[in-house]
Amino acid sequence: MKYFVDLNSDIGEGFGSYKMGMDEEIIKHVTSINLACGWHAGDPLIMDQTVKLAKEDGVMVGAHPGYPDLLGFGRRELKITAEEARCYMLYQVGALKAFTDAHSMKLQHMKLHGGFYNKACNDKELADAILDGIEELDKDIILMVLSGSYIAKEGKRRGLRISQEVFADRGYNEDGTLVNRSMPGAFVKDPKEAIPRVIKMIKEGKVIAANGKEIDIVADSICVHGDNPKAIEFVKEIRNGLIEAGVEITAIDKFIK
Repeated sequence: MKYFVDLNSDIGEGFGSYKMGMDEEIIKHVTSINLACGWHAGDPLIMDQTVKLAKEDGVMVGAHPGYPDLLGFGRRELKITAEEARCYMLYQVGALKAFTDAHSMKLQHMKLHGGFYNKACNDKELADAILDGIEELDKDIILMVLSGSYIAKEGKRRGLRISQEVFADRGYNEDGTLVNRSMPGAFVKDPKEAIPRVIKMIKEGKVIAANGKEIDIVADSICVHGDNPKAIEFVKEIRNGLIEAGVEITAIDKFIK
């Protein structure tokens, strides 16, 4: 049996003169990027330069819309309506699509950021509004969403292209959500622990939650981070470990129907 997985990373999250992350390095080791669209981070110049860089490296581009919260980096929860969620997403995707069109690139996917991602994945009202927006905009755009979430299941029911995402360096609760960053077990920092963990996700569809219970999971795409030299080495080891295990690493557009 053949196994496929995408490696994705959130990049372009600087702002103006402020640089964040090692974008030029991490982009060499992933197959898809989630590019900030200016609301939680990023700006037009960064968006343009990053799309150009992705094209040069043969990496697929996705929009990474966040809450309108530069000061909080989009990680604070905002109370928004379903219509606001739909319009916030469409506005930011449309902005990035202008740059992918200008560089003759396909906008492969859309992945919400931070607090927006966490809320919309399992909030029925917000999730339905996001799905409505994608249906109205372009049904070929893949939605990258938390594995096993409401939005993943409902998107599939609607016949949309859904990529279920897992995290190589984050802990899971029994319900499939991520362990809060402030809690013990939130992060997996050792590649020797992370590699067999993600292989199990891909090949067996299982992961051990923070409470020790084995839960179901679907791994179409693995989110990896590259915000420091140690993170880059982590990604390299994950990639090499997957290849050695016979997993083909390729962009989700190649295997998500």
